[in-house]
Amino acid sequence: MADGDRHRQSRLFTDEDGEFDAERARDESLPVEDGSLIDTDDLADHQRYVEGRGIYDERNRVNDLTGKEWKYATKSVIAEGYPPDLQHDLRSEHGGQKPPRLCAELIDRFSKAGDTVLDPFAGVGGTLLGASLCEHERTGLREAIGFERNERWVDIYETVLERENDERRDRGEPPLKPQDMRHGDCADLIEAVPDDSVDLLLTDVPYWHMDELEQTRNERATRESKLGSFDGADRTDGDAPALSKAEWLADMAEKFDRFADAISPAGHLVVFIGDMYRDQSYEFLSADLARAIESTAPVTLAANLIWYDPTKDLHVYGYPFSFVPSMVHQNVLVFRLETDR
Repeated sequence: MADGDRHRQSRLFTDEDGEFDAERARDESLPVEDGSLIDTDDLADHQRYVEGRGIYDERNRVNDLTGKEWKYATKSVIAEGYPPDLQHDLRSEHGGQKPPRLCAELIDRFSKAGDTVLDPFAGVGGTLLGASLCEHERTGLREAIGFERNERWVDIYETVLERENDERRDRGEPPLKPQDMRHGDCADLIEAVPDDSVDLLLTDVPYWHMDELEQTRNERATRESKLGSFDGADRTDGDAPALSKAEWLADMAEKFDRFADAISPAGHLVVFIGDMYRDQSYEFLSADLARAIESTAPVTLAANLIWYDPTKDLHVYGYPFSFVPSMVHQNVLVFRLETDR
């Protein structure tokens, strides 16, 4: 489009104050980005306009986002409370489950359509559901593999998928693709995954000594989290002793060293980890875990994103004698492989 034609077309879509009406131009399927009409003839050979999304750069090796979407995705804080959907009543039986739509957003940021995503601590399958949601709500379907040693969580994932797809069909919506959930210990199952075959690892690690303390008026009640301690609650015997923090960190470091072999050279490892307040001390688990993983695996910490859930309930801890934080955030550690691996 010549400059004169573009300017004339811009004038056709001005409001009564002479300002360019971007919404009206979009309604006419004109290429508009950041409130301005785009001259597609001026795009470089490696650029293309994606209707409604902006300009995509074919050199993008990280994801399928346009420049405008990439800019938004670089925000270090994800401030969103996700609705209790996708059979939340079933998934919430697992105390550490993450919203599938949050997982879909992270998958969208750190992989491309058709890529393979691995979750070695899959739980009730939030990552797997997120990979399937990407087909309908993000930039395209990803193939996902999940490892889970607790058969109960595997069964719940399968039930969630079945019920969700029944409801989607009733609403006239396309079903979510079943993903590859494998029952067993990740230390064993990872051996069957070829080196460099996974494009993104996205997981929520099992926690160290994850009990929750609850303060109520004049009495202190202690209850077990649904997560339990790392090496006890997810086992069928229930009698295995909890790992110490040092043992937990060493175990995670060893596992991620092996996981890294499966990741392709351009891939990322994205890890949910919440900090903890325990015995009147703040446990900076995210920093501890990042250092432990970097000490063994050939990866570099590239970012720490914060997922802040504004809908999370607040509890009055320590009042009125001691300030104790009410945790409403999770850390999302983003690692990339070292280039000289």
